[in-house]
Amino acid sequence: MARRPDGELTTHKLLSVNPEHYEDAALQGIRDLLELESDAPIPSAAVEAVKMGTTVATNALLERQGDRTVLVINRGFADALRIGYQNRPDIFARHIVLPEQVYEQVIEADGRFSAEGEELAPLDEAGLRRDLETAFATGVHSAAIVFMHGYRYHDHEARAGAIAREIGFTQISVSHQVSPLMKLVSRGDTTVVDAYLSPILRRYVDRVAAELGGGQLMFMQSNGGLTDANLFQGKDSILSGPAGGVVGAVKASALAGIERIIGFDMGGTSTDVSHYNGEYERAFMTEISGVRMRAPMMRIHTIAAGGGSILFFDGARMRVGPRSAGADPGPKCYRKGGPLTVTDANLMVGKLMPDLFPKVFGPNQDEALDSGAVRQAFADLAADIERDTGKAGTAEEVADGYLAIAVENMARAIKEISVHRGYDVTGYTLCSFGGAGGQHACRVADALGMERVFLHPFAGVLSAYGIGLADVRVMRERAVEAILADDLVPTLAAQLNALATEALADMEGQGVGADKISLMKKIHLRYEGTDSALVIDFADRAGMVAGFEAAHQQRYGFIVPEKAHIVENVSVEAVGAMAEIADPIIASRQDGAIDTIATTTIYGEGEHFDTQVYQRDDLFAGDRIEGPAILVEATGTTVVEPGWRAEVNSHGHLLLTRAVAKARTAAIGTSVDPVMLEIFNNLFMSIAEQMGS
Repeated sequence: MARRPDGELTTHKLLSVNPEHYEDAALQGIRDLLELESDAPIPSAAVEAVKMGTTVATNALLERQGDRTVLVINRGFADALRIGYQNRPDIFARHIVLPEQVYEQVIEADGRFSAEGEELAPLDEAGLRRDLETAFATGVHSAAIVFMHGYRYHDHEARAGAIAREIGFTQISVSHQVSPLMKLVSRGDTTVVDAYLSPILRRYVDRVAAELGGGQLMFMQSNGGLTDANLFQGKDSILSGPAGGVVGAVKASALAGIERIIGFDMGGTSTDVSHYNGEYERAFMTEISGVRMRAPMMRIHTIAAGGGSILFFDGARMRVGPRSAGADPGPKCYRKGGPLTVTDANLMVGKLMPDLFPKVFGPNQDEALDSGAVRQAFADLAADIERDTGKAGTAEEVADGYLAIAVENMARAIKEISVHRGYDVTGYTLCSFGGAGGQHACRVADALGMERVFLHPFAGVLSAYGIGLADVRVMRERAVEAILADDLVPTLAAQLNALATEALADMEGQGVGADKISLMKKIHLRYEGTDSALVIDFADRAGMVAGFEAAHQQRYGFIVPEKAHIVENVSVEAVGAMAEIADPIIASRQDGAIDTIATTTIYGEGEHFDTQVYQRDDLFAGDRIEGPAILVEATGTTVVEPGWRAEVNSHGHLLLTRAVAKARTAAIGTSVDPVMLEIFNNLFMSIAEQMGS
């Protein structure tokens, strides 16, 4: 997405992977928007700033393609991170297969501090130097340094880092700088991930910066804030792309007067869902690909269900995903020999129209979507299902069945971040975005009992739009681990002020003026004897206790007033407001009916429906369309299902509302407790998944 000098916004979309035509999609997109040849240099004077997200580090972690890394830890703790918390990846498996560790070697260093700060044994600097030189000689140039109680007592870690620097290690991640919090395992894993990914990230950032030749370059962090490219770290990059979508969804919805949303971001490979009720939700402990990380990240739940998710039939049941066709070869309809996918199912039932898609498919990127191959493949699949199960069905019925499975998978993911955490999802608006979101939004809302769906005009590129709207954010944390008492409050205030000073200095170093910076001070509070902290606004003791108990009641359904409260750590978030990008005001229709560009037939839930097709750019403020209908735009397709209504507001936002009540039935008596029904459904699905049935 680009903003021209006059403020006009323009979008461009291309395949994320296309090695035959370009090396990097983001840089190629910039060249395309500037109307440059693929190998032409990007004129620095033409670009004021570039703000971007990247999955480079995420992919490196998932594929275990990071830099070779050595872990330096206290003697006797070489296996501490491998053992972790002794969690079994599959609780019913008799043969335990632990995730592959991302560090290659371990160096055990002599030296130890106690939990109270007493130096039990001095650091053996000569022995550590010898071991690090040996590792360096084997080609390992990235080091993660993690010592017991290093979050509070830094001397040994700092000296080990200095020795590694003297030897020539190019990446040195030290735990008290990367994650200055308690818990050796999560602090250690976070430090190792930072050492493993930061070199990969740095090479990519440097390459992008070199191609741009100048101007401001900023990257999206997992916490939902921008940072200067020179400060972008591996540990903060894991949710770089999806975080932009959350910011875009929140800011776009706010402009439409919508305060409570469920973010529904359906792309080609996965679906990301998020919950927003007045403030960004963050997870401070996350596990990705078997690696624990203790870094603030947007609370985003991801499932392997996207437009490219492959449709399987194993002889007994139909399954969607988790494998994806990716961008290359892509779905069957892309004409590159790909398998049947969710996108193909939508084409099969009539919700995607090849005539209205650009001719960018096939080996030479000059052909339309291949509907003939898709119809033949679904006919063959229907025959296989009938042969193996005895259940006859048309190609359309099979495709719609796969779509129903995909919708249920996505609805279940939304329940994970809403219903299961005590929120009544029926009172929220589903904010749909991503290239495939509009094709499924109404059905997902139906599955959840939601009555409204919101789609921004840039829904197909809302992650990019959100990155453009995002603020600069700096977060600082410090461990406390003390009982919350009246005499602790001044100490907490002093620690928060010190963190605020650090954050403000960081902000000013990025060129953010003091008048644009706001501070949020938080404490992480838990009951004594428990392990899960809740994030509460800093206040006086009574205010913090009241806030904690309200949050605990909402999250867990109970409070324990007689228990003491433990302050786990304190945190400060500095927010530097960036220039706003305003959505334009569009005109109202003066006369005449809404023009259609085509008529088609779609299939769903056992029926065929005559369906009008509209160009979204042709709609005016106040236009209302009754479903079924298809709205076509440059970055996606929106399907208004039967029983739904679409309305356009003054900013061109699309609000879908259920116009016809959907019948809901239950097989258990005449009155069903929704909580008990949800528990039953979750148990049933869990058992079914474990049994593979």
